[in-house]
Amino acid sequence: MAPGRRGRNLLLRPTTWGVLLLALALGVFGAGWWVSLVPSTYSVMDMGYPDYGGGSAVGHAHARPPATHHGQAAPPTAAEAPEPGAGALGVTDLTGPRDGVPDVAVTLTARAERFALASGEEVDGFTVNGTSPGPTIEAVQGDLVEVTLVNESVREGAALHWHGIAVPNAEDGVAGVTQDAVPVHGRHTYRFVARDAGTYWYHSHQVSHEQVVGGLFGAVVVHPNGVAPSAVVTATATSMGTTTITTTTVATTAAAAPRDLVLPVHTYDGVRTVAGRSGPTRLAVPAGTPLRLRVLNTDSANMRAWLTGAAFRVLAVDGREINAPTPVHGEAVHVPGGGRVDLGVDVPAGGLILHVGGRPTLSVGPGEPPTAEPGTAPTRELDLLSYGAPAPLPFDASAPDRRFEYAVGRRIGFVDGRPGLWWTINGHLYPDVPMFMVEQGDVVVMTLRNSSGTVHPMHLHGHHVVVLSRNGVPATGSPWWADTLDVASGDSYEVAFVADNPGIWLDHCHNLQHASDGMVAHLAYGGVTTPYVIGGDAANHPE
Repeated sequence: MAPGRRGRNLLLRPTTWGVLLLALALGVFGAGWWVSLVPSTYSVMDMGYPDYGGGSAVGHAHARPPATHHGQAAPPTAAEAPEPGAGALGVTDLTGPRDGVPDVAVTLTARAERFALASGEEVDGFTVNGTSPGPTIEAVQGDLVEVTLVNESVREGAALHWHGIAVPNAEDGVAGVTQDAVPVHGRHTYRFVARDAGTYWYHSHQVSHEQVVGGLFGAVVVHPNGVAPSAVVTATATSMGTTTITTTTVATTAAAAPRDLVLPVHTYDGVRTVAGRSGPTRLAVPAGTPLRLRVLNTDSANMRAWLTGAAFRVLAVDGREINAPTPVHGEAVHVPGGGRVDLGVDVPAGGLILHVGGRPTLSVGPGEPPTAEPGTAPTRELDLLSYGAPAPLPFDASAPDRRFEYAVGRRIGFVDGRPGLWWTINGHLYPDVPMFMVEQGDVVVMTLRNSSGTVHPMHLHGHHVVVLSRNGVPATGSPWWADTLDVASGDSYEVAFVADNPGIWLDHCHNLQHASDGMVAHLAYGGVTTPYVIGGDAANHPE
């Protein structure tokens, strides 16, 4: 070989290797893009892989065999599992009572429109019966509730989820999982028994990162049986200046409960509101009046709430009463996105001020209530892990039937062909995420871990969980029941619940943009199937 030619070949070799490496990289890139593509129509039963939590396989028609992960023993193979569809029960069978005259009957009409907040600002978004927040639905424990959703002009369709209420699965209001989205000019009726007293809310679960943010939501209050609700403040009952509390009449034989102030917190186009008002609201209330401030965080981000002028008690979290709550002084209460807290206080002679998200939002007192001033925010947050007095749990969490790991992370990859830095669940990108499989009556322990770099408000549909520990520190106060739990980056929570509400349930981040970006898994009971699909003719988009 001539010296000159040999030199040229040596010079070409790095270039050749570069081309090969580039081709390999493009091949890997293309393969990653290809396998990430999501069909235009698919069922949640085809997503990801079943996770049996170390327990036996259950009868569920899942398209993929189980996987071994996170150190768990391999569950039974697909061949060992029950036949797909054996003994299957459809979500359409899991309805509320079909017969009987409802105790509470409400029609809610959803519209896409420009509307005015109670404080006067105009925004483009969504209303329920012409307002946002929509009407507060009130019931007494044990009432049969019937709500008819009418979609007047929400182009993408709509559905109503009953956040925190353990409704039968068919009533859960998740488009593509428990129903089809209600099209324009369509309607859908939900029927359920309000079994548990507490503070809840309803909101769309169709394109929720747009519809809920835009205003398609409202509060739900279920009063304890035998206790009369009293005054309720909502956007429709609030006006500029000093507001007089209006009273709701409900038949009862018992004495009236403390006056209820229903206070949904929401941000519209950057405008933070409480009960539809952007500025401080002043309420004239006689000294000594007991108040129950029902604070609902309907945003995706967390917030803090506290009172000045009087000590208060945290009466309930996510609709569940705290056992033996003690007075709180100089501490704020953390409220995750989607979460609720009920604060109890007696109105002092000098009045009091509720602060939400660092701003004074509600001034209450006799005669002329005090002027709301910003003041100094508390430096400490109340730790619900040790608040209140312990009480026995209704089940033994020390010997669960199943243990699940729900580890949230983040990595570069593709989701539906889109490259980016995406959320992961147990190391997997959507839709290759776990389906947590249970049987009716199982005691379940789940460990929530977060290494993603940001906080996530985790929400399980159809169930409440009780917090056993945080970062290895056991709970020592009142049982802390929650349906929405903030898990900060670096934190881990061990929670437990009983699988007592059959169905297919979302278990997702309630930062709704995160859910839209794939932070969604499901809890499924053996033998339960769904005929509904994501996408399809109804264009279901359930996040």
